[in-house]
Formats: sequence, structure tokens, C-alpha cells
Amino acid sequence: MNFDQNISPFRNEACGFCHMPYAGFSGPIPSVNLTMIAYPGTFRYRAGKRTAQRYTYSPDFPVLEYNTTQGAFFGGNFWDGHSTGYKLQSADAEQAQHPPVDTQEMGFPDTACVAFRLSKAVYRPLFELVWGADFHIRWPGSTEKICASPGGAARFGGSATPIPLSPEDRTKANNIYDHWGQSISKYERSNRLSPFTSKFDAFLAGKYTLTPDETAGYNLFKGKANCNSCHLDGRSTALTPGETDTGAAANTRPLFTCFGYANEGLPLNPRVALFYQTTADRFGFTPNPYGFGYRDLGLGAFLRGPSNPNSQWVQYTPTSDGQMQTSTARNVAMTPPQCPTTESPGPYFQKEFFHNGYIKSLKQLVHFYNTRDVYPFKVTSGHCPEGKTEKVDCWPMPEVPNNIDMTVGNLGLIDQEENQIVTFLQTLTDGFTTPYPDINTFTGQCMTGGNASTQGNEFLIPTPPLPPCAPAICGEQPLPAPHPVP
Repeated sequence: MNFDQNISPFRNEACGFCHMPYAGFSGPIPSVNLTMIAYPGTFRYRAGKRTAQRYTYSPDFPVLEYNTTQGAFFGGNFWDGHSTGYKLQSADAEQAQHPPVDTQEMGFPDTACVAFRLSKAVYRPLFELVWGADFHIRWPGSTEKICASPGGAARFGGSATPIPLSPEDRTKANNIYDHWGQSISKYERSNRLSPFTSKFDAFLAGKYTLTPDETAGYNLFKGKANCNSCHLDGRSTALTPGETDTGAAANTRPLFTCFGYANEGLPLNPRVALFYQTTADRFGFTPNPYGFGYRDLGLGAFLRGPSNPNSQWVQYTPTSDGQMQTSTARNVAMTPPQCPTTESPGPYFQKEFFHNGYIKSLKQLVHFYNTRDVYPFKVTSGHCPEGKTEKVDCWPMPEVPNNIDMTVGNLGLIDQEENQIVTFLQTLTDGFTTPYPDINTFTGQCMTGGNASTQGNEFLIPTPPLPPCAPAICGEQPLPAPHPVP
């Protein structure tokens, strides 16, 4: 099911199109990672606004909830948490339900199209055996034509259920749609995807000795760099020089995430494809009528929106604007074997990091956390002052200035320490104790040359003059606070 291209109107896009094993089930195409950030949908002139998150360990994220003690949200799936898991009590299963009906992705106009296409799949008997699903649905004669058109098409008049089904048949189709999500989640839960087979897991089991640089990086990760305050490793954090970790190791396999949300202060990335989809396509759909007036408010935008299942959460939107999910650090460095690193000069496999793909290497990622507040400039990307190098000694201003995470930004790490943290992050890649399945499927070319500090900078483009944030984005109650989003 994960690789079935029939689960899209034009039968040309599967879940795996944006999530392949050799990239840790994240974005698999280096050229896309360098340029348009989000992956093309079934209608190739549409694309979303964010990077493809890794599947691995995503089933471990709990149902979204607000923790009143900590005053923060935890759980859910997607960068903005909009896969809450409320109905299926699995954020991951619900996550799998969204791309097939996202206008910018696989793009069905109706969730029932999933059931319709599954009814014709070669694996339907297995699906029925596992779930006992009832495919006896009276499909209207127009179903094939409807499901061959991408969502948002003007002919549907804004309807999310253009297939005219009876209540009984709609219930059957919804049931199959739920089992679709649960099936994908079970696959993501399996040892094929989330197997705990990294060097670090072998180290925890006493079957691998970390190298001096890996050890130094780990000590920084859980110490001076404060990484494990959010990317939990089962140990305490020793921030002060000379401080000793007196905590006991947790009796669990660490997931390297707190399941929470944070605004790290990333600048607006003008490479994001959504900014340019401002006119109606040939189906009469305009993905982004606001152009560069769009701002990605992340969790805050979801909480203001119609898919928020809990009205009590709306009050927390101002303190959630700009926040994105804290991803697991596991498999952040996974690459195809022939391109053994994410870092130039390589040979390397070009990945993209954070929700908007602004960062292009793990070295840049660590340097950003380390120096964001050391080299801040009130400019947009592509406009650093003469004599300054973007991502080295110039960080453009954040896209969303509220709720910035101040636990990072000025960590005081030297260059060698940044590199050691990168080395440690590479120990979190699965496939060390047992080969990772299907990791040899990359058929593209590795990249070479340059250095990791400026990796991808040749693809920077100047951000155009930004109009104010569109009222439809930043003018919805409750308004962003304490400052308006420019």
C-alpha cells in the first residue's frame, strides 16, 4: 500500500514517492531537497510547503494533548500536529490518511476514492482477510471520473465528498479509509522501518564502543549543547562545565524526541514551492492566493483552523504560533550506502532539514542552534550584508518572531565541538547491527565538493520584498502575540 501509485487520481504517486527507505523514509530526491523543498503532487504543478518528515518511529508519537502543568502540546503527527489521533487513537494512523486527500500531494477529492481504488487492488483479498472490510459499496457511475480528478477542482464546488454515496455506503467507505491508515501505521511500526539497530543501540547494549569523537559528541549532546532537553536520550542534562550526570539511565530505548513543539526561529525560505502557486491551475484551483503574504504559523495555524477537534485548545494559539514538531533525531543522517554521508565534500546525499528545508547539512543544523543569536541580522534570506556569509556568520530574521525557543541560539560551541555532535548524530542511523531493508534502491548520483558549512548556498535566492502577512493567515482570532507577524 505504501508504494501503490493507484492511490492518487492520475495513478502516478504513492506514499513512497516522498518517503524512501534510503533517506530514512524522508525526501528521496536531492534536486528537490535543494530547490523546491516540498515534493510535487499527483498534479505535478502543485506542491506543498514543508519537507517530507521521516516515517521512522512516528508510530511512537502519542495522541495530541495539552499538558496543563508544562503549558505545552505533546504528541500528534505532522510538523504542525494536525494529525491528532483523536478518532483512531493513533496519531500515526491518522497521519497516513491525510496525504491521499491533500490537494498538494496524492490529491484525491474524496476519502471514498481510497476505498474505491482499494476495491480494485490486487491485494484486496489480503486487506479483507486482515480487516474483514466490507467492499460491497454501490458506487455511482461517476466514481471513476471523480477519483481521476485532483482535489480542489472547481467542478466539485468546494465539496469534500463529491461521490454521492448513501449513508450506509459512506460508512463502509469511511471504515476502509480508517483501515488504510491503520495498515500504513502497522507497516511503519514494523522492524523493517523502526528497528533500533543503530550504533547507539549497540552501544546501549554493550556491543559497541563509541569512538573518541562519537563519545565527545554524545557528551556535548547531553551536556553543553543541551540537545537532549528536547531530543530525549534517557539521560539527564549536564549543562555546566564539570557537572556530572547523576541521573540513572532510563530503562527504555530512547526515541530522541520529547514529542513536543518549538519555534526555532528559522527564516522564511523563498525556495518553498507554495509561494509561487498563486494563480488557478487548469482545474480551477489556486493553492496559495496570498503569495509571499503567506506565513507558516505551524501549530498555531492548525489550532485556529477547522480541523482542530478541541475548542478548548484555541486559547493557546498565540503561544503556539511558529511552533513545529520536535522530530526524532534517529535516522536524521541516513543515506544510501553509495553516498555515505549528508555532508559535503562527500560523496554525499543531499537532504533537507527543519520544516522548510532551509538547512542543507547537519553541520549547518548544529551551527544554527549554536550561533543563531550570535549572528542575527534583520534581513531576509538572500540579503546578508556584504562580507557576511549566510548560514555561517549571518542568520536572517525568523519568519515567525513569537515564541522563539531561547534554550538554543548561543551555545558557545567551537567548530570542533559542532563537528563532534554531527559525528554523534550519525550513530543514530539504523542498519548497524542488522542491514536496513531496501536501502540500496537509490539510482541517482552522489554529490561531491564544497564544504558542509555552506552546502547548498549556491541555490540561495533573494527573498522578494515581503508584503504584510495576509489577514486570512495572521488576522484570525486569537491574533498572534505579543507581536504581530510581519
